[in-house]
Amino acid sequence: MPLQNTSDTKKQTNITEFILIGFRNLPELQALIFLCFLFIYIVTLAGNILMVVLVVVDKHLHIPMYFFLGNFSCLETFYSSTIMPKTLVSLLTGDKTISFNLCFVQHYFFASLGAAECYLLSVMSYDRYLAICWPLHYTNRMNGKFCVQLVGSSFLSGFMGISITIILVSRLSYCGPNEINHFFCDVFPLLDLSCSDTHLLRILIYFVASLFTLPPFLLTLTSYICIITTIMRIPSTCGRQKAFSTCSSHLIVVTIFYGTITVVYILPNTDTLRDFNKFLSVFYAVLTPMINPLVYSLRNKEVKKALRRQIDQMIAKI
Repeated sequence: MPLQNTSDTKKQTNITEFILIGFRNLPELQALIFLCFLFIYIVTLAGNILMVVLVVVDKHLHIPMYFFLGNFSCLETFYSSTIMPKTLVSLLTGDKTISFNLCFVQHYFFASLGAAECYLLSVMSYDRYLAICWPLHYTNRMNGKFCVQLVGSSFLSGFMGISITIILVSRLSYCGPNEINHFFCDVFPLLDLSCSDTHLLRILIYFVASLFTLPPFLLTLTSYICIITTIMRIPSTCGRQKAFSTCSSHLIVVTIFYGTITVVYILPNTDTLRDFNKFLSVFYAVLTPMINPLVYSLRNKEVKKALRRQIDQMIAKI
């Protein structure tokens, strides 16, 4: 994996922009795809921002579970916004170009926020583990300072992990062609365009990805094994249902996120599966940020009560 120094890279990198092919193979559906993506993005912003506002203004939601949920919704807002505006502009205007530097900036923030989401999901599962398995110790352990530290370390870990690979990928030579077979700048489509030897770098990316995502995944998995074991020991059916209802929404979100992202990055990068991978990427990069606030709001009684309280207060003021 010959990684040139900066001056050599500049000499050998002839292209100044990339072309995001996106859904060019569906020309008759461009308008429909644009409207669908626009609707999804609006609902994503509205749902996640509403969740953040509810957590901030409603004192009944000032507990660790909803503190994490508010930060998760904030993350999802930025996560979706790293790719959706550019995708919508491309679909609307037909201009599918993205500058060399902006492409790597987009990939850095998208991948960093995705990695941070892994950690934040594990933090939320740990919170439910303490609440269900150690209820008497929950208040002391999940104090305000510890909650802030958990959220801060989640974002820091995500951004630090991706920094390693993005620097190496950006220093490769790109001599052409410059067409990325995707609707956003993802790492493996970028590597496909490099005229450098990327074999060792691909292995390194998989290693770094495993190093920074496997621990939070295992923590999440372990937490839910303990949670389910504890719930099954509850003698009453009503008690089991009540306990499971506090973590069922989070479990659905975890399953959707890890399920789709695992399939996308484990399937071989062949011409046959490339369009299928692109479809799955739409699911985890576009649809999941919209689904998450809907899952939490529709399945969470406290969130629905908080929304009713705020609506009633607004009506009373009018």
